Amino acid sequence: MSCLFCEIVAGERDAFVVTSDEVAVSFLDARPVFKGHLLVVPREHVETLTDLPDVGPFFERVQHLAGAVEKGLEAAGTFVAVNNRVSQSVPHLHVHIVPRNRKDGLRGFFWPRVRYDSDEEAESYAAAIRRTS
Repeated sequence: MSCLFCEIVAGERDAFVVTSDEVAVSFLDARPVFKGHLLVVPREHVETLTDLPDVGPFFERVQHLAGAVEKGLEAAGTFVAVNNRVSQSVPHLHVHIVPRNRKDGLRGFFWPRVRYDSDEEAESYAAAIRRTS
Protein backbone atom coordinates (compact mmCIF):
# COMPACT_ATOMS: atom_id res chain seq x y z
CA MET A 1 0.00 0.00 0.00
CA SER A 2 1.32 3.42 -0.98
CA CYS A 3 1.77 6.17 1.61
CA LEU A 4 1.93 9.79 0.47
CA PHE A 5 4.20 10.82 3.35
CA CYS A 6 6.52 7.83 2.88
CA GLU A 7 6.88 8.93 -0.76
CA ILE A 8 7.85 12.45 0.39
CA VAL A 9 10.31 11.01 2.95
CA ALA A 10 11.87 8.84 0.20
CA GLY A 11 12.12 11.79 -2.20
CA GLU A 12 9.69 10.13 -4.62
CA ARG A 13 7.10 12.91 -4.36
CA ASP A 14 7.72 16.64 -4.48
CA ALA A 15 7.27 18.70 -1.33
CA PHE A 16 8.71 21.89 0.08
CA VAL A 17 11.00 20.18 2.57
CA VAL A 18 12.22 22.31 5.45
CA THR A 19 14.29 19.76 7.41
CA SER A 20 15.28 16.14 6.98
CA ASP A 21 17.37 13.93 9.22
CA GLU A 22 17.49 10.31 10.40
CA VAL A 23 14.43 10.79 12.65
CA ALA A 24 12.00 13.11 10.88
CA VAL A 25 11.18 15.10 7.78
CA SER A 26 9.32 18.40 7.86
CA PHE A 27 7.64 20.07 4.91
CA LEU A 28 5.03 22.68 4.12
CA ASP A 29 1.42 21.54 4.24
CA ALA A 30 0.03 21.65 0.68
CA ARG A 31 -3.21 23.17 2.01
CA PRO A 32 -2.06 25.30 4.94
CA VAL A 33 -4.27 26.87 7.57
CA PHE A 34 -1.82 29.82 7.36
CA LYS A 35 1.22 30.14 5.14
CA GLY A 36 4.21 28.50 6.78
CA HIS A 37 2.08 25.64 8.22
CA LEU A 38 4.45 22.67 8.58
CA LEU A 39 3.94 18.95 8.84
CA VAL A 40 6.54 16.94 10.74
CA VAL A 41 6.54 13.20 10.04
CA PRO A 42 8.69 10.40 11.40
CA ARG A 43 10.93 8.87 8.77
CA GLU A 44 9.66 5.46 9.89
CA HIS A 45 6.11 4.68 8.79
CA VAL A 46 3.83 4.61 11.81
CA GLU A 47 0.15 5.42 11.67
CA THR A 48 -0.43 7.10 15.02
CA LEU A 49 1.39 8.64 17.94
CA THR A 50 0.83 5.51 20.00
CA ASP A 51 2.61 3.46 17.32
CA LEU A 52 5.82 5.52 17.55
CA PRO A 53 8.36 3.45 19.55
CA ASP A 54 10.45 6.39 20.87
CA VAL A 55 8.67 9.75 20.95
CA GLY A 56 11.59 11.66 22.50
CA PRO A 57 13.77 12.23 19.43
CA PHE A 58 10.73 12.92 17.23
CA PHE A 59 9.26 15.52 19.58
CA GLU A 60 12.66 17.16 20.01
CA ARG A 61 12.37 17.95 16.27
CA VAL A 62 8.78 19.17 16.72
CA GLN A 63 9.85 21.42 19.61
CA HIS A 64 12.76 22.83 17.61
CA LEU A 65 10.61 23.48 14.54
CA ALA A 66 7.88 25.20 16.56
CA GLY A 67 10.54 27.70 17.61
CA ALA A 68 11.86 27.96 14.05
CA VAL A 69 8.38 28.76 12.72
CA GLU A 70 7.97 31.55 15.30
CA LYS A 71 11.42 32.99 14.67
CA GLY A 72 11.61 32.46 10.91
CA LEU A 73 8.14 33.83 10.18
CA GLU A 74 8.10 36.40 13.00
CA ALA A 75 4.93 34.74 14.33
CA ALA A 76 3.60 35.53 17.79
CA GLY A 77 3.22 31.81 18.49
CA THR A 78 2.26 28.45 17.04
CA PHE A 79 -0.55 25.96 17.18
CA VAL A 80 0.80 22.40 17.39
CA ALA A 81 -1.58 19.50 16.81
CA VAL A 82 -1.70 15.76 16.11
CA ASN A 83 -4.70 13.83 14.85
CA ASN A 84 -4.82 10.11 15.57
CA ARG A 85 -7.00 8.33 13.01
CA VAL A 86 -10.02 10.69 13.23
CA SER A 87 -9.39 13.67 10.95
CA GLN A 88 -6.06 12.13 9.92
CA SER A 89 -6.15 12.58 6.14
CA VAL A 90 -2.96 10.55 5.61
CA PRO A 91 -2.52 7.44 7.79
CA HIS A 92 1.08 8.30 8.72
CA LEU A 93 1.77 10.11 12.00
CA HIS A 94 2.17 13.83 11.39
CA VAL A 95 2.34 16.87 13.62
CA HIS A 96 0.93 20.18 12.41
CA ILE A 97 2.86 23.32 13.35
CA VAL A 98 0.79 26.36 12.39
CA PRO A 99 2.12 29.92 12.76
CA ARG A 100 -0.21 32.11 14.85
CA ASN A 101 -0.65 35.82 15.36
CA ARG A 102 -3.17 37.73 17.42
CA LYS A 103 -6.44 38.38 15.61
CA ASP A 104 -5.43 36.02 12.77
CA GLY A 105 -9.03 34.84 12.47
CA LEU A 106 -8.48 31.27 13.65
CA ARG A 107 -11.47 30.15 15.69
CA GLY A 108 -12.48 26.68 16.76
CA PHE A 109 -11.54 23.68 14.67
CA PHE A 110 -13.19 24.54 11.34
CA TRP A 111 -10.56 26.56 9.58
CA PRO A 112 -10.48 27.81 6.03
CA ARG A 113 -7.41 26.77 4.07
CA VAL A 114 -5.31 28.97 1.81
CA ARG A 115 -3.07 28.27 -1.17
CA TYR A 116 0.37 29.58 -1.97
CA ASP A 117 0.28 31.96 -4.94
CA SER A 118 3.22 30.15 -6.55
CA ASP A 119 5.94 27.59 -5.93
CA GLU A 120 8.30 30.52 -5.40
CA GLU A 121 6.13 31.89 -2.60
CA ALA A 122 5.92 28.45 -0.98
CA GLU A 123 9.70 28.07 -1.20
CA SER A 124 10.17 31.50 0.44
CA TYR A 125 8.14 30.30 3.46
CA ALA A 126 10.08 27.03 3.62
CA ALA A 127 13.37 28.96 3.37
CA ALA A 128 12.40 31.39 6.15
CA ILE A 129 11.78 28.48 8.51
CA ARG A 130 14.78 26.51 7.25
CA ARG A 131 17.13 29.41 8.03
CA THR A 132 16.25 29.23 11.71
CA SER A 133 16.00 25.46 12.11
